[in-house]
Amino acid sequence: MSGRHLLSVADLGRQGIEEILRLADSFKEVAGRPIPRVPALRGKTVATLFFEASTRTRLSFETAAKRLSADVMSFSASTSSLEKGESLRDTIETIDAMGVDAMIVRHRSSGVPARVTAWTSASVVNAGDGQHEHPTQALLDCYTIREALGESGGRPQTDFSGLRIGIVGDVRHSRVARSDVLALSLLGAEVVLVAPRTLLPPSLEGWPVKATADLDAVLGELDVVYLLRIQAERAGRLLLPDLDEYHARFGLTRERAGRLAERALIMHPGPMIRGVEIAPEVADLPASLVTRQVRNGVFVRSAVLFHLLAGPAGAVVGEEDGDG
Repeated sequence: MSGRHLLSVADLGRQGIEEILRLADSFKEVAGRPIPRVPALRGKTVATLFFEASTRTRLSFETAAKRLSADVMSFSASTSSLEKGESLRDTIETIDAMGVDAMIVRHRSSGVPARVTAWTSASVVNAGDGQHEHPTQALLDCYTIREALGESGGRPQTDFSGLRIGIVGDVRHSRVARSDVLALSLLGAEVVLVAPRTLLPPSLEGWPVKATADLDAVLGELDVVYLLRIQAERAGRLLLPDLDEYHARFGLTRERAGRLAERALIMHPGPMIRGVEIAPEVADLPASLVTRQVRNGVFVRSAVLFHLLAGPAGAVVGEEDGDG
């Protein structure tokens, strides 16, 4: 990873992605210990600044920081001085003055984490900004695919050449889709977007993808089916299809799941809307990696924090924290 921030998958490149995934292997091993903690970031403070609701990402980062023995500050916009009219810049500068080492920032507006870097001396990690990017979600998705492929075919590989991955659903409003396309393409995968025209970006120029509105035509060729949530809170009524019709055309029904390739994987960044993007019984199939994505998020975010705040000269990952 170049620099001291993670704002986009583009900050990493292929080599950086591979480095994070290798580090995540170490933190997966740590998680299996009786005391799943190392002193790598003891004395460091990580602030989670979420200006938009989140469960998985916020808790995942906070768990990762604690397993590295960092102190954690949790900020919620709804209970902050922002409600009294304080500016975003003043809020960031106030938290920076408390001596934090990293800020994990989620915001409904694209570009806010990048703007925050000008107002703090801390490392900044983009935990999702508007419709822009969500880089750590893409990293944990790559890690999960790599792990699953390793279980079925031997040692985990980060070369995804030959893999065909379908990203299905509300691509237009999805920061996850943008980060996943970048990361998966860098690792060599072929990505196809599957969505109605209204839920694709206005232009796909520069996107290394193919696009189709016919899920059934490509379903049997996919190694991974990555389903996206319909984001009703971002999509206008004119863009949002009838949900029953959407499920009929783009939902992963039981019948469609039966036509997947033998070792095809099913993924979703959550939260899932069962009965819309995916049939309830399909979400619980062995091929579904949804809960594994959540678990792996802790390992990957531990790797990101370690890399940004400890680096090559930091505390050894293999060293246990005797304080528990």
